[in-house]
Formats: sequence, C-alpha cells, structure tokens
Amino acid sequence: MRTRTSRLPRTARRAQLLEVALEVFVEQGYHSASMDEIAERAGVSKPVLYQHFPGKLDLYLALLETSCDTVIDGVRTALASTQDNRRRVQATMELWYDYVGDRGAAFRLVFESDLTSDPSVREQVDRVVEESAALVAEVIRDDTGLPDAASHLLAVSLVGMGHVGARNWLSQDSSLTRDEAVQLVAALAWRGIGGFPRNEDDNMQGDE
Repeated sequence: MRTRTSRLPRTARRAQLLEVALEVFVEQGYHSASMDEIAERAGVSKPVLYQHFPGKLDLYLALLETSCDTVIDGVRTALASTQDNRRRVQATMELWYDYVGDRGAAFRLVFESDLTSDPSVREQVDRVVEESAALVAEVIRDDTGLPDAASHLLAVSLVGMGHVGARNWLSQDSSLTRDEAVQLVAALAWRGIGGFPRNEDDNMQGDE
C-alpha cells in the first residue's frame, strides 16, 4: 500500500489520479478495476478520489478523452510538420507506432476497451478515427481536388493502416524494430496515396 501523498493543487492531484488510473485500467480492464485500488495506489482516500471523479465511468471517460486528444493532436502536428506529402505520410505513421509502443499503453483504452458497448465510450473511440481521418482528408482534398467522399475514404484507410498495423506489430512481438516497421508501412502508404495527381497537374509526391 502506498503512503498517503501530501496535499497537491487540484490540477496536479487530478493529473496524478489519472496517471494511476491508467495503470490500473490497462492492467485490469474497466470491469475488474476498482476505485478502491485506484485510491490506494494513488495514496489518497476514496472521498478525495470522488471529489475529482464522481464515479468509475467518469474517471475512465476522462482518461479516454485525454488519450483520444493525444492521438488527434499528434496527427495534426504530424501533418503540419512539413509541406512535403511523402514526409507527412512518414510522420503520421511514426505517430501511430510511437503511440502504440508507448510504455503507458494508453492505446488499449482507445482501441481495446472492454467497455465499447457503452455509447459514451464508443463515441470517444469513434472520434479518434473520424477526427484523425478528417485531418488527413483535408490534405488529400486540397492537394488532389478529389471529392469529399473519396478523400474521406482514402483518409480512413490510411488511418486504419496506421493504427491496425501498429497494434499488430506490437501484439505479435515482431522481430522488426519500430523504425523498420514504420519504414515498411510508410512506403506502402506512400506508394498508394502518392499515385494520385495533385491539382494543376502537379504530382502529389515529395522529394526522391
């Protein structure tokens, strides 16, 4: 049992509780995790925990929202990091592999939740794919002039390639390093999306 922690500012305490809760939810899943254990590991009383999060679902949703925002912000940053589309593809795939490979395993809350039957959880999980795809689709549409529906389908496919491939790479304990896996998947993605011509008959490609 952890000793009681000293008094922290509210924002710092909330961040600490979220960090501990992530450990418990990732280890045990939503249904097996308990507020008692989260409070004990955090070194606080249950009343303190409930002051920040009225219930276990509220705590889980707060964690899930944070994890989803991390991914979406990461995709936005990757796309904005360069105007070279080939490098954008590379940066976006790196984002997915970095997120899935992170020791905190927050991705399990998003993509392997045991609570996806709950509408509020399902909404957050769907939001990751949809908002990430919307960011990618905007780049595709602006560069190629493809209709919204076509740009969206291509974007969803690229997002799926990123997170599904990364999760498989991790779960199979692949002999490939993270960099080797990223290079392979980025090359595959680029050979597909790079074949679509840019507006004004310019090729949608980066420097060779």
